[in-house]
Amino acid sequence: MRFSIVTPSFRSSAFLKLCVASVADQGVELEHIVQDAGSDDGTLDWLRADRRVKAFVEKDSGMYDAVNRGLRKSSGEILAYLNCDEQYLPGALPAVSDYFDHHPGVDVLFSDCVVVDGTGSFVCYRKVQLPTRYHIMVSHLPTFTCSMFFRRRIIDERGFYFDPKWRDLGDAQWVLRLLEAGVSMGILRRFTSVFADTGSNMNLSANARRERRILFDSAPWWSRRFRFALVWAHRFRRAAGGIYFQKPFDYALYTPGSLDRRVARHVAAPTFLWKSRI
Repeated sequence: MRFSIVTPSFRSSAFLKLCVASVADQGVELEHIVQDAGSDDGTLDWLRADRRVKAFVEKDSGMYDAVNRGLRKSSGEILAYLNCDEQYLPGALPAVSDYFDHHPGVDVLFSDCVVVDGTGSFVCYRKVQLPTRYHIMVSHLPTFTCSMFFRRRIIDERGFYFDPKWRDLGDAQWVLRLLEAGVSMGILRRFTSVFADTGSNMNLSANARRERRILFDSAPWWSRRFRFALVWAHRFRRAAGGIYFQKPFDYALYTPGSLDRRVARHVAAPTFLWKSRI
């Protein structure tokens, strides 16, 4: 099996249908594992019968526990997790497969994503750069899990599962562990994924703010003191890498009004500014 995509699910039936469709049309060998915690919103009425997925319904102790459960059931060479309100763009997984083929030493790959609202309309773009330890601790994780992919060997040989004690920032804590262990990372400069800003994303919660404070407090004293210098160094790296510039582009995704066919959108004036997060 080339790819295993894991989707943690709970009461997200409408978005999950779009997510499943975006994985199913990638044109590569894959399994899509949906790990549902026992949704009671109608999800199970269709999920178990959908032949495009392998559905498992069982209680879990949070999103990262669900992801781990899915990873343990997986058989793919390349792994990823995609939340219910996220999608892959056309040709994403073939491009990821090609990158890994040409970069055998890279174990974790980050790529770019498009941020949309609940209807699929453009909000902003997010180009990624390789994360750095102290910037994550005092500021934020500059990558998106919807556009992150990793080789099976980092969990089979090195045990890099997610820590389920983290409810909202488990991805940041996971990347920090990878950085500390010297795991090889790469960048695919391509929009592979869609992140939906629904206004209720987990990283906006009170618990996410609490966990962000834990990360901040765990940083060395000098990085906390010189936090703004680290943030500006991060921004300079982004500017030097051309991340704040993007030509007009098109993307195609599934929307609530189009469950069986992608809808093409043109972005005439791309912006990196995420106005609702400023």
